[in-house]
Amino acid sequence: MSKLDPLLRYLLHPSRRKIDVFAETLVKGTAATSILIILLIFFFVFREASSLFFSDSTQATSTIQSSGVPTEYNPDSGSDTPAEYNPDGDTLELNKPVAVSTPEPEKLSLFENLFSKVWQPVSSVPKFGILPLIVGTAKTTIIAILIGAPLAILAALNITFFVPARVREIVKPAIEMLANFPSVVIGFFCLMDVATLVKATFDIDFRLNALTGGIGLAIAVTPIIFTVAEDALSTVPQSYRQASLALGATEWQTAYRVMLPAALPGVFAAVLLGIGRAFGETMIALMATGNAPMMSFGIFDPSRTFAATIGAEMGEVIWGSEHYNILFFLGVLLFLFTFSLNAITELYVKKRLMKKFQGS
Repeated sequence: MSKLDPLLRYLLHPSRRKIDVFAETLVKGTAATSILIILLIFFFVFREASSLFFSDSTQATSTIQSSGVPTEYNPDSGSDTPAEYNPDGDTLELNKPVAVSTPEPEKLSLFENLFSKVWQPVSSVPKFGILPLIVGTAKTTIIAILIGAPLAILAALNITFFVPARVREIVKPAIEMLANFPSVVIGFFCLMDVATLVKATFDIDFRLNALTGGIGLAIAVTPIIFTVAEDALSTVPQSYRQASLALGATEWQTAYRVMLPAALPGVFAAVLLGIGRAFGETMIALMATGNAPMMSFGIFDPSRTFAATIGAEMGEVIWGSEHYNILFFLGVLLFLFTFSLNAITELYVKKRLMKKFQGS
């Protein structure tokens, strides 16, 4: 009789079965379409970037007239010879245009150009050195994490173990809502107020610099790190806390030396997510860092990031040019970095650290 139950249910409720099949097909179709779209996006980005290395048609289409000979113009004579003017009758020799010989610009190979220290894509000899962009991206990201990660982790510890439950139910959603705050608003706030405060505090030359951009990125990543870290701390078994308090430890010692190490895999994953957000943030970096590709490690100097470069120059670049392909190459580097962070989180954090600190 049990083997006939599915058949009887199908015969007795045919409409319900059709709805289930339709829902299952819809879910599978949506998932497959989403994955296909993501793969097509990756394929498009990698294809545009690969033209930089495997195609000879990436030279810029714009040419610059560099002969040094000025254009002659004489609308009255109808010829290209300039008019003579000599009221005294003396012969006046016109200054003949002199051809100015310009030195042949030094041509760099693609890899020498990429790993140079100058980013000037619109100069007569385009320079695409990505080292200033790497330094600027790393500098602002490190500043953001050094400011945002301690604040977020300490706030998560406080909210999880020291704040009454009623207050926690109000504060936690309020902080999580900041994660959805528009980045352009944070960038504008840094542009108008944080930059002025930083300049007045440190008495520096540039209002917009790596420190100002790092503070803006810290504002953006702090809610993300807080949310994930708080969830990780909340999932630690309360028996750990009760055992620590029973042994005579204080609340702070229990939170810092017992609960935080137990939740360290989740906290570490939260920091990695924050790094990925700061590394790929565009609008704040574009508005608050000064947007100057300088090969400088000083935190008070302007800088430029990968994402800000793509956002600022992609809209005006010549399609198919070398500059166009290099911007896609920067996008590939961004993708590889975030992919590596996710791989480290999945393969190292969840396995190695969890075994080490939880004994599983």
